[in-house]
Amino acid sequence: MRKPIIAGNWKMFKTSAEAVLLAREVREAVADLGQVEVVLCPPFTALAAVEGIIADSKIGLGAQNMFWEEQGAFTGEISPLMLQGLCDYVILGHSERRQYFGETDETVNKKMKAALFHKLIPIVCVGENLAQNEAGETEAFVGSQIKGAFAGLSAEQATKIVVAYEPIWAIGTGKTATPEQANRIIVASIRQVLAELYDNNVAETVRVQYGGSVNPGNVEGFMGQPDIDGALVGGASLKADSFVTLVKGALVKFR
Repeated sequence: MRKPIIAGNWKMFKTSAEAVLLAREVREAVADLGQVEVVLCPPFTALAAVEGIIADSKIGLGAQNMFWEEQGAFTGEISPLMLQGLCDYVILGHSERRQYFGETDETVNKKMKAALFHKLIPIVCVGENLAQNEAGETEAFVGSQIKGAFAGLSAEQATKIVVAYEPIWAIGTGKTATPEQANRIIVASIRQVLAELYDNNVAETVRVQYGGSVNPGNVEGFMGQPDIDGALVGGASLKADSFVTLVKGALVKFR
């Protein structure tokens, strides 16, 4: 069984002090839930402070983005070299980065390669918008994003990556795909494409999360699907009680 992974993307929320308080609450609450991998992704300004709280726990730390160069005249950017040794994971290609900051499949691929080189595990985000969904273009579009993200990566590298399927129309809107719909897209657009790029072993090894208005009320439905291995969570990760409920929801995999 692929180990379920629940990651909290705190986005542009939480000061350093607020992040420390939340991380401490989460740490205490998930201490006995080792069957599920837990990852916290605070803003850059809080990474070091949160790392200090979770350093000797099983909780992973993730950054929300990174540039592909190690150093240089790239004002405002964070390099993989700065994250190496501090973080375990890095979110790449989130729809908000693509929408507001012009990221493309090509730039996401550059970041993927840089992250892997520096021993960071990418959580790469893919997903369609509402118009694409309603036009029946989801499978082709998400499949093309997978091909772009994984271009030039070896099978060994591919198996280390976490994919987050996040339909853009469901992020922060309260709308969600049904668990069955999400599972179908993950099989058709992600696992099948990975099998074409590599082989069935890679396709079955890569962990795939669902993201898009996951909450305590629907998490078990998503986690009960055979090809959904966890969740990348935004709003519901900003309070310890709701986030911990999501982590516990992933235990449905073991029932």
